[in-house]
Formats: sequence, C-alpha cells, structure tokens
Amino acid sequence: MRLDSIAVTAPHLIKRLEHFRNFTMAHPRLVEARDELADAIDGAAPGSLVLVLGPTGVGKTTLRLKVENLLMQQMAPAMAADPGRLPFVSVEVVPPDTGQFRWRDYFSRLLAAMNEPLIDFKTMRGTGYTQARSTLPSIVGGRELGYAVEQALLHRHPPVVFVDEAQHLARIASGRRLSDQLDVIKSIANRTETVHVLLGTYELLAFRNLSAQLSRRSMDLHFQRYRAESAEDRQVFCSILLTFQKQLPFAEAKTDLMATWEFLYERSVGCVGILKEWLMRACVRAIKHGAAALSLEHLKKTALSISQCEKVLAESREGETRLNDNEDSRLRLRTLLGIDQHSCGASTHRNSGSVRSTQNRNSRKPGQRAPRRDLIEGTTQVYA
Repeated sequence: MRLDSIAVTAPHLIKRLEHFRNFTMAHPRLVEARDELADAIDGAAPGSLVLVLGPTGVGKTTLRLKVENLLMQQMAPAMAADPGRLPFVSVEVVPPDTGQFRWRDYFSRLLAAMNEPLIDFKTMRGTGYTQARSTLPSIVGGRELGYAVEQALLHRHPPVVFVDEAQHLARIASGRRLSDQLDVIKSIANRTETVHVLLGTYELLAFRNLSAQLSRRSMDLHFQRYRAESAEDRQVFCSILLTFQKQLPFAEAKTDLMATWEFLYERSVGCVGILKEWLMRACVRAIKHGAAALSLEHLKKTALSISQCEKVLAESREGETRLNDNEDSRLRLRTLLGIDQHSCGASTHRNSGSVRSTQNRNSRKPGQRAPRRDLIEGTTQVYA
C-alpha cells in the first residue's frame, strides 16, 4: 500500500500509519494456532506433512511469521554452534501464469530462500562431468533442481519448510493426478527428514486423504475464523476491535469502532486479516480527505462488497463442515471397525442364542414353510 500521497497531505501521521500497518495482535485464535503448529512441528516424525487450513484473510501468513520468530529463538544455540544451519525455510507458491503449476519455478524459489548460489547453473548429476567448468551441462527441467533442493536441505538442515499459499499446488495439467503433486513434496520431506508445513485456504482440502499413506504421514491444523453464533467469539471479536482502535492513527476518543461492530463483523466475515486490511484502507482514505477520525462512511467506501463476503462465507462454511468431525462420523468409523458389535463380551454371549435362531430362520429356502403344528378339522386339541 502506497503512502507517498499521504506524506504530502499529512506527514505527521505517516509514522502512526506505518505503526498500525505493522501491528499484529496475539488474539486467542492466533495464539492457539501458533501453539498447535509449534507442537506439531516438534512432535511430528521427520518427513511428515502438516496442513494448515483456514479461510482467506484469517491470518495464516501472520501465523507463519509468529512460528518463524519462535523457531529463531529456539534454534539460536544450534545456529551459533553451526553457522551454516537454518532455523527454517519459507517459500510462497506463486500462481502459475500459464494455468499449470511448474516445479522448476517452485524449486528455484526454494533454493533462493536458502541463499543457494548459482541457481541457474545447477548441473546434471553424474553426467558429462569434466574438469573444465564450461563443459558442465546446464539443466533444462525441474528434476535436477529438485535434487539441488534435497542437497541444500541436507546440508543446511532446517527442521521445517513452510510452503505458503500451497493451494496453488493444485494447478496441474489435466493428465496429471493430484496425488502426484503431494507425492513430490512428501518424497523430498522423506529424503531430507524435514517437516513440511503447507499453509493455504480450504482448497487444500483437495490434498486431504488422497491415499492411506499420505493420511498416515500428514496431520491437519484448522485455523478458524470467529463465528457470530458463538457468544464467546463475539466477545473476543469486540475485544479485537478495541485493540485495533487504540492503534489507529487518530485520536482514540474520536473513533468508536464498537458502535459499528456488527457492520465490521459482517464485511470481515469474522476474519482478523480481512478486518485489518479493511481498517488500513479506511484510514488511508480518511487521512487523504483530511478527516480527524474514522467514520462509518470511510468504512463503507472501503469495505468488501456483499457478493465478495458471501463468497468468502460460502467457502468457509463448506471447509468448516468438511473439517469438523461430528458424532455421526465417529459412529460410522466405529461401525466400520466393528467396535460397537464387539464392545462387550458378555453382551455378545447373551445375544448368541438370538443370533443362531436368526441364522436358522434365514437358512430356509424360498417357499419352505416354517415348522409348526397344523390343526385337523373336526377334532379338539388335547393338552396333557
């Protein structure tokens, strides 16, 4: 966001506006997700995958930055002993301009994140090597860059690789299976014994449970938005508004975000990232128009449209439904495992007689009568 025009009209507010743009608050959802992700990285087996899913604008990139700062502190002694070691590697998956994901571009950005030199001059492994450097063949595909990534990860030994905007990995050619994309990530994670954290929107659900092996080696972390139907979430959202209000580049007494909290929730869909970007746009508009406070008019002019909010909400609800386990899914799993049928040995023994009688009854052929005594006309039954 450009602030050059504001530097002319209101230079005294530039520092305060910069402060607000760089401000991040540790709200409960963010703190909970940070702790869960840090625990997942520490407890995951080498080569595991962690999928961090959430709606757009919920704060996944902020979450990644928080965990990176935590890793920097934890890895400081190890980096002091080994200056070549990295505390983490972060790369953002760029949307392909051709509509098809390119591994060469991904590997190049990953090598650049590790400050790997001569990325464009990586060579074929084991082919055409001579003492003359000029005769080394340059690579033309992504496979050799993938090998270079593996070697760099093995030598720099980071415990985790963060892959932000990972939903773009699903942009594949029509003839390629979706599971092949994740197999490449899993293969690199296995060979380098690093945990790979994939952060993305609910589009990442396409990678979820593609195979039993991927399910075993991966885990999900759901970074949720604040929901209006929850009284606790509403209270926390209002607390977030009060915190942001104190950081605005205006006099706090002249700006009251609580007076419009329902509208702020409506157009942010309960996502703190969307709310923060929206407030930043509104502040810039207010300052450029010489306003002394943030008004409802500034918020309306810079808010997302209703159709945009409906799209975000629809994707959020669908993702939340698919991720949140309920009692029905648990009962279905227990039935498939046979736990409910054999949960108690005594109950099974007690019902064995009825089971045998049912089996005998079902063993008769179609049209065969059940055994019973027929009455003879004109006679009287005598009971002994």
